[in-house]
Amino acid sequence: MASYLLFTIGLINLRYQTGKDNVLFNSLLVVIPGAVMLIATFIRGTYKYLARREVMAILAVIGSALVVWAISN
Repeated sequence: MASYLLFTIGLINLRYQTGKDNVLFNSLLVVIPGAVMLIATFIRGTYKYLARREVMAILAVIGSALVVWAISN
């Protein structure tokens, strides 16, 4: 669900920040990690890696930071 959140927030930023400088770059900074996380969930063998507690904690911190940055930017 976090990957969908990042992907959606990035696309919403792209639409609502039209006219600002570097809007495409800023939106892609949020969309690309969301897309990578989403694609990784469909790759066989990554489930065991993504289900580890340390990986989930790291992804939660990175995802939260990206959401806060996207909203404040």
